[in-house]
Amino acid sequence: MTKEQLKINEIFYSIQGESYLSGLPCIFIRLTGCDLRCTYCDTKYAYYDGQFMEFSEIIIKIKEYPCYNVLLTGGEPLLQKNTSKLAQKLIDLGYKVAIETSGNHDISVLPNEVVKIMDLKTPGSGEDKKNDYKNISKLTSKDEIKFVVVNNEDTHWAIKQIKENNLDQRCHVSISPTDHKLHPSIADEVLNSGRKIRHQFQMHKVIWPNREKGY
Repeated sequence: MTKEQLKINEIFYSIQGESYLSGLPCIFIRLTGCDLRCTYCDTKYAYYDGQFMEFSEIIIKIKEYPCYNVLLTGGEPLLQKNTSKLAQKLIDLGYKVAIETSGNHDISVLPNEVVKIMDLKTPGSGEDKKNDYKNISKLTSKDEIKFVVVNNEDTHWAIKQIKENNLDQRCHVSISPTDHKLHPSIADEVLNSGRKIRHQFQMHKVIWPNREKGY
């Protein structure tokens, strides 16, 4: 792999379906590879499949779309060392860049301008022991911590983390169920918490329920 190359699973143009950026048109760059195996993973096809692309090829591709919002996702995009270099190049070209990351890799390697949408893995994911809590102090008000919850126990765990670490005072915070629906039980927990928490779901899974990839 060259200094300006990444292994890419897919590039597509769609609606941002998660985070506080939800609903916005966005260009998605899905990178290949992930070192976690969450129980609910919906992008297993990105574990290995992909092709190496030069930065110049990636830029030519995204210029096909009438949009300046770019999301780097995976897999786990920070597994590839050149991801931060691509992010900087896109920023220099005038793109607004965000990244979705699992939270078990150092996010300080990314340019400050990048919006970090970082998971804190819940017990239901099977990967909560790999959370790197040092990343929390590296987040700012433009960033987001996302909790994907499998059950009520996960929701309780998420709110406990939010309260103990005052996460909603640092950045955006969201709780999202794995079944792509809005839940009264989660809404009640959010309301009773007294914290600034967004209850969200994967909007794109509702808009295009039969698509498996390239939303």
